[in-house]
Amino acid sequence: MMEYIQQLMTPQVMTVIYLFIAFIVALYVLSVVYVFVDARRRGSQYFWAWGLLSLIPLVGLIAYNVLRPSSYLSDREEQELDMALRERQLAQYGTCPRCGGPIEKDFVVCPVCNTQVRNVCPSCHKPLDAHWKVCPYCRTHIQ
Repeated sequence: MMEYIQQLMTPQVMTVIYLFIAFIVALYVLSVVYVFVDARRRGSQYFWAWGLLSLIPLVGLIAYNVLRPSSYLSDREEQELDMALRERQLAQYGTCPRCGGPIEKDFVVCPVCNTQVRNVCPSCHKPLDAHWKVCPYCRTHIQ
């Protein structure tokens, strides 16, 4: 039996086996690096722990792919900024002080209860904020 194995183990076969082993080792090292870098990009506080866990061949990589955060940190920050911008835009409109109905930025009276919510320019009849001294549309001074 040993004779057959020695006959099969030619230098070409040994080269192929060594290349295959090198390929497997390279995949292993790249998987560890991938887990470490990806955990860091996803904002994990324990990216180093994920890197250590990924040292366990195959099990660490599978565990990370199952338990990792679903989105990148930069994507979450962008979503939070977008939500804050939308909330700020909605806050500009406000509600009626009398009935609580929604008031848009250019409303002069509440459409629900007819309460005056903004002043009107005497010249151009555009809505004005209460603290304005001059109409920004036509430069009329407000008393």
